[in-house]
Amino acid sequence: MNALHQYLFDAYRAALHDEPAPPVPGTHDLAALRAARDHRRFEAVLAGRPATHRVRTALHRWLHPGAC
Repeated sequence: MNALHQYLFDAYRAALHDEPAPPVPGTHDLAALRAARDHRRFEAVLAGRPATHRVRTALHRWLHPGAC
């Protein structure tokens, strides 16, 4: 059973019991990704590393070793 089947089953069950339907699958995906990104940035700040442009900075250091 995939997520869509489970959602349809839960929505049907909620309708039978006059309860609100569950959220559609994928509704909170972007919020979860943003929360993970924010947590990663927070951990970087606590560790004393830059919180933004980390990949760009690492790539720049790799491509231009004498510039930094």
